[in-house]
Amino acid sequence: MQQRPSSAVGIGWALLAMACFAMLDTTTKWVAGYVPVLVAIAVRYCLQAVLTTATVLHQRGRSAWVTRHPGLHIVRAMLLLLTSLLAFVSLQHLPVGDFTAIVLLTPMVVTLAAAHMLREKVSGLRKALVAGGFLGTLLIVRPGSEGFQWALLVPLALVAMNSSFQLLTSHMTRTEDPMTIQLYTAWIGAAVSALALPWVWQPIGSAGLWLGLCFMAFTASIGHYFFTLAFKYAPASTLMPYSYAQIAFAVLAGWLVFSHVPDAQSWLGMVLIALCGAAGAWLLVVERRRAVAEAPKH
Repeated sequence: MQQRPSSAVGIGWALLAMACFAMLDTTTKWVAGYVPVLVAIAVRYCLQAVLTTATVLHQRGRSAWVTRHPGLHIVRAMLLLLTSLLAFVSLQHLPVGDFTAIVLLTPMVVTLAAAHMLREKVSGLRKALVAGGFLGTLLIVRPGSEGFQWALLVPLALVAMNSSFQLLTSHMTRTEDPMTIQLYTAWIGAAVSALALPWVWQPIGSAGLWLGLCFMAFTASIGHYFFTLAFKYAPASTLMPYSYAQIAFAVLAGWLVFSHVPDAQSWLGMVLIALCGAAGAWLLVVERRRAVAEAPKH
């Protein structure tokens, strides 16, 4: 069955967003090798806050600052800040493709957690898909092997943090303007990360590193913007499977920049995570259609 033109446009924007996120992670890995983590995060957040403000205020004006839940904005911003910190640490120990594959466990974990929070029955198939995704992760990090380090488990903490961030975002979008959410998240993250600068600041003398930090802020901002555009043309159920294309982009970027080629076991783990994630997205669509069909007609 051919995709409707609108859906095809949405998929195109989603794929562009995934390419941006892969470039963000690749640049982050390179910058993290030369710049202290907290310095890099603070500079990135400050630049991203300026870019976000210029975009949001142009579209919404001062009304973008109006919110009824400032406390939730603080919690969301802190969750994203911690996710960014864990991403930096993870990328210091993992290739970009492996890291991306593990992080893409998040949609499966979010779906499972949301079902439990709503006290919905979770099918055995969905549990099996989540277990398959974690098996793929074990194939990548390989606990017990000679090359294993405990730092390789940091991405799993990132998945837990990112899942909490996604669940809170889903809750907040019911009452808050997405532009307002982006604005507060950017500035709270910038303010909190800047507080650490007097203790961790080191001069960044290289123009290349400054360019890398600017590129990180740009790809993060434009990637989220592209992903937002995608949802204007296609529903989440259509777009979710295409998010796993980020693994392919990340592997390609890791090969081009760091000459890293995953071995057979890592490839197997990445493919397993992608297949389980895509199957989980398809299952979600089937379950929702079944629920609509079984709903009482008025």
